[in-house]
Amino acid sequence: MAKDCGIHGKHKRHKLFLRLLAAFLSLVVVLLLAVLIVWLVLRPTKPMFYLQDFSLLQFNFTHGDAALLTSVLQVTLSSRNPNGRIGIYYDRLDAYAAYKGQQFTAATFLPPGYLGHNDVAIWSPYLYGTAVPLAPYLADSISQDESAGYLLLYVRVDGRLRWKVGTWISGHYRLQANCPAFLIVDSGKSQSDAPAPIVRFQQNTACSVVV
Repeated sequence: MAKDCGIHGKHKRHKLFLRLLAAFLSLVVVLLLAVLIVWLVLRPTKPMFYLQDFSLLQFNFTHGDAALLTSVLQVTLSSRNPNGRIGIYYDRLDAYAAYKGQQFTAATFLPPGYLGHNDVAIWSPYLYGTAVPLAPYLADSISQDESAGYLLLYVRVDGRLRWKVGTWISGHYRLQANCPAFLIVDSGKSQSDAPAPIVRFQQNTACSVVV
């Protein structure tokens, strides 16, 4: 009889454990479905980025065994949250300049912050590159572009963001923005005239954004 009671008690405890586990899993599934439904209903839209201004203050080559580029830029970037019911936390943002895929300035930290519904943030960082080695074909390409009277550079932003819906905050998502800067070279200026600007920024441009 004692042996039977022990087996019976163990069986009851096992059934209780299974019921508690099933209840816990059901609660988790319900919560995940609720979050998914809210997410699908609100349909968060990725933030919008714009390059509003671009000043190329220095852009000098040092020729030798390798082409070295020293540059100083000031850019004005803006970001807008197009969502009416979803906030965005920018936890980390870094901006840098590139030419045909090659980064030629160091990454500059942009202050993080929160963008509420339809809010706008604006940054005006300086971007610096000192004696950055360029591939020979890129150095030749830049010289050809300047001779033709134009340059197409890019300002890129890498970072991490989180979405906020009510009191719920998502995990981190990677953010990448790529902003084209079409510049007209001022024939009245030469590279030896730095730090005076040698180019003119054509117009405010929209950036491609990937989240």
